[in-house]
Order: sequence, then structure tokens, then C-alpha cells
Amino acid sequence: MSEPDISLSENAARRVAAIAARKDAPAILRLAVDGGGCAGFTYVFELADAPDAEDSVAETDGVKLVVDPASLELVRGSQVDFVEDLGGAAFRVTNPNAQSGCGCGSSFSV
Repeated sequence: MSEPDISLSENAARRVAAIAARKDAPAILRLAVDGGGCAGFTYVFELADAPDAEDSVAETDGVKLVVDPASLELVRGSQVDFVEDLGGAAFRVTNPNAQSGCGCGSSFSV
């Protein structure tokens, strides 16, 4: 069995479900990669109404994580988690493709 393209941790799934319930929206988190940030690329998270036809979709506990094909090339094999620490609470991507990152944890380079 091959590795999934991308995965969503149970902790992240719970957080997406809670946010979606508050907004009366579907529990679908879209991860996109945008140019910019202090290391070259930045992760962008938003709730989605539905997956697009070409999206890669991962599901954990009924919550979907969707990624467009261009972004998937930069995050393939990654896991999206939700972490809370002294620095705050945020979705965090563990990306095996990133050559370097930044202190804020939201941008990377390949």
C-alpha cells in the first residue's frame, strides 16, 4: 500500500470540525501553497464548501483535507496537525519536501 498524498491528524480534524460547526459550514479544510513568506512559500488554510474535481482529498474522522494539484506537488507526504503551545494555536504542516523553514512555522523552501 502506498503512502497517502497528504494526511490530517486527529487533533487537526477535531479543530476543523469545531470551527466548521461554529460557522455552520462543511468540515472541509483547504490547504494551498502560495509564493511569499520569509522562506519562499507559505501555507494557506481556509474552509472550503466542497472539494474541486482535481483536488487530492484526505479524510480523518469525517473531516476532509483538500489540496489542489499545484500545491500538492510541494506538500506531498505531509501531515497537517493542530498544535497549541506558548506561541499560540495553529495548524502546522510537517512537510518532508521542505529544505528549510522559518521561525514562524508557516513558510518553507524546497
